[in-house]
Amino acid sequence: MRRVVLIGALLLSAAFAAAQIDSTLLRAAPSVGPDSTRMNLDAIYARPFLQLGRSPVNVGGYLEAKAEHLGTDGVGDGTQFQMQRLTLFVASAINERISFLSEIEFEHGTEEIGIEFASLDLELDPLLTLRGGVVMNPIGAFNQNHDGPRWEFSDRPISAARMLPATWSNIGFGAFGKKRLGKWSLAYEAYLTNGFNDRIIANDNNRTYLPAAKEETDRFAESVNGVPMITGKLAAKRMQWGEVGLSWMGGVYNTFQVDGLVLDMRRRVDMFAVDVQGTLPFLGTTIVGEWAWILVDVPNTYTQQYGDRQQGASSIWCNRC
Repeated sequence: MRRVVLIGALLLSAAFAAAQIDSTLLRAAPSVGPDSTRMNLDAIYARPFLQLGRSPVNVGGYLEAKAEHLGTDGVGDGTQFQMQRLTLFVASAINERISFLSEIEFEHGTEEIGIEFASLDLELDPLLTLRGGVVMNPIGAFNQNHDGPRWEFSDRPISAARMLPATWSNIGFGAFGKKRLGKWSLAYEAYLTNGFNDRIIANDNNRTYLPAAKEETDRFAESVNGVPMITGKLAAKRMQWGEVGLSWMGGVYNTFQVDGLVLDMRRRVDMFAVDVQGTLPFLGTTIVGEWAWILVDVPNTYTQQYGDRQQGASSIWCNRC
């Protein structure tokens, strides 16, 4: 009797669920292929969202996990599994000109939980959209266009993840815009945000390491020195050819004074990046690459392992990015 009741309940719940599912839930994500007019600027709007019926709220997300078997000279840790990140999206079109977007990421289980993006956009014109909140600083290409479903591998480029760092976001305000001229699309972005902190050199890695600043979530609450960091980017794309972008991000990173008492001189960190994305017609493959340079004003009291200059590059070959 219990089996009959259980089967009946399952069938009833399945029928109810089928009646409630809206066909738009199965809607495919917008195309971001190389032949479209989409740019890295638009990556934030081209997430794997699902629309809940006619609701103005969209939700989505993805999970990245992997299995590894590592060894050196026959000695290793065997096979292990790792959940790298779980990312959740919520977006809402408040009206035709105002939209809200957010991204919450859980890395390595619940070891790291962070707000990657949470902003309100006000479109005044295609050439002028105001954005405020937790913004994704547009340094390079991967920091903006990092969603796992777009790439062939779950591991992120070393130069992007351990140098720039990606994904890097901060609280601030700015503007962006895009203009299409025939087969060309031109775009710009400019933001004022809180900056880095002393942890880029005073960290457990005992070297210059910008990702260490991500461990300080207080950057969403206040600036360590009251000097905004500036981020700017210019990009151009020609249909069926590809996109190239030039970006810069820089500002004062150290706490140079407390309550009017001067502790140190103002020390800057500046990042420059060039990113390209293009399609190889004879292979039907897209190549994405970026090269970045970092300049850090390191105090003379630090040893040579705290480098004041870093550079690195990455390239990704993919069929669906």
